[in-house]
Amino acid sequence: MIRVSPPGAGSAPLPADATRLDAPASRGRGVGRAPSAPRAGHGLDGLDVVEVERAERLAAMRSGELGSVHSWELVTAVDGPGTRLTTFLSGCPLRCLYCHNPDTFAMKDGTPVTAEELLSRMRRYLGVFQATGGGITLSGGEVLMQPAFAARILHGAHELGIHTAIDTSGYLGANASDDLLDDVDLVLLDVKAGDEETYARTTSRELQPTLDFGRRLAARGLTGHGPEVWIRFVLVPGLTDAWENVERIAEYASSLNGIRPGTVTRVEVLPFHQMGRSKWEAIGRDYELDGTAAPSVELTERVRVQFRAHGLTTY
Repeated sequence: MIRVSPPGAGSAPLPADATRLDAPASRGRGVGRAPSAPRAGHGLDGLDVVEVERAERLAAMRSGELGSVHSWELVTAVDGPGTRLTTFLSGCPLRCLYCHNPDTFAMKDGTPVTAEELLSRMRRYLGVFQATGGGITLSGGEVLMQPAFAARILHGAHELGIHTAIDTSGYLGANASDDLLDDVDLVLLDVKAGDEETYARTTSRELQPTLDFGRRLAARGLTGHGPEVWIRFVLVPGLTDAWENVERIAEYASSLNGIRPGTVTRVEVLPFHQMGRSKWEAIGRDYELDGTAAPSVELTERVRVQFRAHGLTTY
């Protein structure tokens, strides 16, 4: 058992290299629009810790006792209903050209945090969650890069009566066990594109796993617990804005409701912005969308109308 005592009496033991989470900053933002500032930017307050063997750390991560966390924030009307405590996990298999969290690409760059420590901080916000109809959201990076850790957090939150959400591309949907999904109330499913070519250009990966994961979520509701699904789509002029590309996403979202009515309760069209560019520069990566402008109001509304034409509540 790895133990480390942080400064101060009465502190709970933590694994070496773990970080104690103090209150995150809070920012309110409207629903269905791009964030007003780069996401995953608040970080975590540090803790003096002892050395630990790499093998012991890896074992703790495999069991889900320890996770690699980038940062967290308290937000209202973003990442799900009510006030959310959104935790950004490190590690992602996609390389989205517009990613505003490129510093979460590598799991090794995150900070080790115990599930126990994270859950203890969530307890502090029970009153806020109850008053606002909010809860927790696990984001990233890609939450399903760390399924054991995510499962512990989601299960622990459910035992506390907290509404749970995961923000995922669905690309690693096969990593999500049925037990994990039993503890998820809402899936924010990021569908990056509707056709294979655009998806590959945007993410450097394949579209099919995302489609399969969404269908699995819809089918689960026919025999057991099926989480609510919000489809998220980032609108990038010259990359994802083609009428045919948008239409395929709308048809897909509508098809999930055909499998189980009420699966997709909303679509969020998120206009592209340049707020993450500085992070790409900071980590020494080329930012291909440097000259891309934000979509016009007219283009954004055209896309939203496309989704609404398929009977989808769209913001």
